Amino acid sequence: MAERPLLELHGVETFYGASQALFGVDLAIEPGEFATLMGRNGMGKTTTVHSIMGLTPIAAGRILFKGEEIHGLEPHRIARAGIGLAPEGRQVFPTLSVRENLEATGANRFARERPWILERIYAMFPELEARDKNLGSQLSGGEQQMLAIGRALMTNPELLILDEATEGLAPLVRQEIWACLERLKDEGLAILVIDKNVNDLMRVADRHFIIEKGRIGWAGDSAALAADTTILDRYMGVSGG
Repeated sequence: MAERPLLELHGVETFYGASQALFGVDLAIEPGEFATLMGRNGMGKTTTVHSIMGLTPIAAGRILFKGEEIHGLEPHRIARAGIGLAPEGRQVFPTLSVRENLEATGANRFARERPWILERIYAMFPELEARDKNLGSQLSGGEQQMLAIGRALMTNPELLILDEATEGLAPLVRQEIWACLERLKDEGLAILVIDKNVNDLMRVADRHFIIEKGRIGWAGDSAALAADTTILDRYMGVSGG
């Protein structure tokens, strides 16, 4: 019997007041899969993430994680179920130190043999260890993004979601973030990434979902995306070359 997807969205509709943002989004991520959610600005990427995390209640459809419905749950219960989020804008705790930011979310709820603990985060991001006592507000944008990823990993999730993973970061920092995500993929962690760096997404990810006007307009793997040079131009206004 085939293994059930780790995360499933079926016909998800979401509103902001009277304005509808999602129109029946269908999406599935397998255990250990690296998936992307791409699309132009304002098409529904962050709304999809907020719907998954319970930050924006859905009006219709179903969201399942490990086969269990999670829509309607409070965000902290969804996080405890095994979904870690590095949100758009990083949103680190500005008045807490780097160490305090990380320890605030630390938990090994699934009794992992090799859990994400402070030492593992510092091994992955030595810059954070060097800034251990600095406040979140004193970090650079790249350091804040590393801290946001580390904070999400400290929950020891089964699915890691990154909203705008490398937005506004210097090229060398972007390379470090992508190298980190590749290592996490190699460890078997399921990952969903929103980002504008299409070449990196196509190089690293297993599967892509492209959202347009609140609907999934295209889904497929990197080979299929590279084979049809019109897809990126049609949905994102960028060349597939």
